[in-house]
Amino acid sequence: MALVNNRLDDQAFRMSEATAGDFLALLKPRVMSLVVFTAFVGMVAAPVTINPFLAIVAILAIAVGAGASGALNMWYDADIDAVMTRTAKRPVPMGKVSPREALTFGLVLSVLSVMTLGVLVNWLSAALLAFTIFFYAVVYTMWLKRWTPQNIVIGGAAGALPPMIGWAAVTGNVSFESFVLFLITFLWTPPHFWALALFKSEDYERAGIPMMPNVAGAASTRRQIFAYSLLLAPVGVAPWLLGYTTAGYGAVSVALGAGFVWYAWKVLRMPDTDKAMKPAKALFAYSLLYLFAIFAAYLADSVIGRVVALGGV
Repeated sequence: MALVNNRLDDQAFRMSEATAGDFLALLKPRVMSLVVFTAFVGMVAAPVTINPFLAIVAILAIAVGAGASGALNMWYDADIDAVMTRTAKRPVPMGKVSPREALTFGLVLSVLSVMTLGVLVNWLSAALLAFTIFFYAVVYTMWLKRWTPQNIVIGGAAGALPPMIGWAAVTGNVSFESFVLFLITFLWTPPHFWALALFKSEDYERAGIPMMPNVAGAASTRRQIFAYSLLLAPVGVAPWLLGYTTAGYGAVSVALGAGFVWYAWKVLRMPDTDKAMKPAKALFAYSLLYLFAIFAAYLADSVIGRVVALGGV
């Protein structure tokens, strides 16, 4: 019958079977939560206040923009995600969300987040958000990740920008203080991801991703992790040294930085024969705690400072 001969193309017209949970997974909610938190710290640390409604709009726009980046990343990386144990169960390689759906979802959210932030808050923060999405989705995902072992170092700029976006949303500009917050996350990124790459090197080798352990070797990666940790520790203390925070933050940041160097030292001393790589796994876990704790300390210091200032008025 003609009806049979004119069947609709399954791919072009199929109804999506993805659930809301599948699309939520595309947003990389754990990464999004960290982005939102660091952006919020940038907003609170800024020297002026923002209308609460605009603050909520800004945070939501930044969250959606971060999610859009994740969706675009999963769309492009579906081929390598499918062969890595850490990512094989993501929605696109599992077939729960089609590549076309992931791409459309990511593009729509990108435009929506940038335009909302620009129209309702200010265009500098919107421009920074647009740059962040572009840098992560295009520069890092489509180029750096598959081309150079420095992918994490250069690509880390995208993940480090949220505090500056939050600051710009409040003030309409950026400052050296917001740059210091950027620098903390930027220097944190290589040791965090290289620790992961050490005990997931087989995954990256199978996917053909030139992560540092697969290109330069484990020993070189351990040395570079330690070197970046030595840079990160004093930069984490810099807000206190520069007079942006009180000694309370200074004490916390010194302790956190010393802990980071200690865990990195244990990774440096890890023998090549250590297949379990417990020091690398410990550093990876501690690095997550470090970033959350140091931004939480910055947030608490800023809030306490404002409360004290208001009490003195």
